[in-house]
Amino acid sequence: METLFDGIDLSKISTSMTINAPASILLAMYIVTAEKQGHPPDQLRGTIQNDILKEYIAQKSWIFPPEPSMRLIVDTIEYCAKCVPQWYTISISGYHIREAGSTAVQELAFTLADGFAYVEAAMERGLDVDDFAPRLSFFFNSHNNFFEEICKYRAARRIWAKRMKNKYGAKNPESMRLRFHTQTAGVSLTAQEPENNIVRVTLQGLAAVLGGTQSLHTNSFDEALCLPTEKAVKIALRTQQIIAHESGAADTVDPLAGSYYVEWLTNKMEAEAGAYFDKIEELGGVIPAIKANFFQKEIANSSYKYQQEIERNERIIVGVNDLQIREPCSTPLLKIDEKVAEEQINNLQNLKESRNNELFKESLINLKQAAEGSENLMPFIIEAVRNYASVGEIINTLKEVFGIYQEDSIF
Repeated sequence: METLFDGIDLSKISTSMTINAPASILLAMYIVTAEKQGHPPDQLRGTIQNDILKEYIAQKSWIFPPEPSMRLIVDTIEYCAKCVPQWYTISISGYHIREAGSTAVQELAFTLADGFAYVEAAMERGLDVDDFAPRLSFFFNSHNNFFEEICKYRAARRIWAKRMKNKYGAKNPESMRLRFHTQTAGVSLTAQEPENNIVRVTLQGLAAVLGGTQSLHTNSFDEALCLPTEKAVKIALRTQQIIAHESGAADTVDPLAGSYYVEWLTNKMEAEAGAYFDKIEELGGVIPAIKANFFQKEIANSSYKYQQEIERNERIIVGVNDLQIREPCSTPLLKIDEKVAEEQINNLQNLKESRNNELFKESLINLKQAAEGSENLMPFIIEAVRNYASVGEIINTLKEVFGIYQEDSIF
């Protein structure tokens, strides 16, 4: 982290980290790096994704079981509310749920259900909803069905605002505002005729803007083939800039409000999401529903149905199952030199040899003892980071207390 931000004043930038199971550790590393630059935590701005529930549901990059994982998340919420007040403590992510094969309604419902679970866990810790809710944000996918995506965002904002006010008693309008980032759908990109992805990304980006996104990531057209090249990245950036500065789409809030179809579809999606909330509640909440494989089965079934529609030509993917042109791929591919990995391994080994290993060991002992109790773990993780404990070493220490989560097979 020190190397990454060498020469960059962390008090003057905002940093987003797409990190989940080890999010508290990466946040600690960022805080200590800023500390060494002379900047206190209350000057820092940024976001950690830190959304572990969607890992069990869709992305599958968990480490610990759900209960200790939720403890770590509430620890970060509590710590940041007191010490890093400008930091967004969770980016509650539907993106990966959609990439795993969910429908738009499932993405909407499961993402918001996760958000409500985090709110309830923080309130059970004794935190006031208005002390932490303004620093929750969301991350949605933008897929190919133009109007469905727009209505998904409109429904999400309404559901969140009503639930925060009416169920959780939020008084601060900032607690009721659903702030969200959108990324265009990686899963929609095709290796066949990759230039077609520029059109897909443009429509997806436009839908996100018309739906009210505050932040946007447009994928590069070659991402079905490789990490994006400089040319592909530039086209993705220019797509955003043309939407922002030339289309007029961002000139007014909710420009499609009042359209019969848009209002009808927004209401329909809100109602269908509500039916999912009822099912999740019947199962006892998000974590019991995860352990019952409810989310996983719903997504798997939707993904299978979608693929069947493509293979039966009931759903047309241009250049893939219809309107095909047989031609060799001429897109330049980005290749990464394997020496980069070797250099990083050597750097880590040198660090372990040069640090104060007595202080390092002591800090991990203290962290383990705290994990066995009920204290907020963030101060102990920060102390371990100050003594140059690595992500893996801190994770292994917590594994000794929390164990590792094993998912049941889905039948």
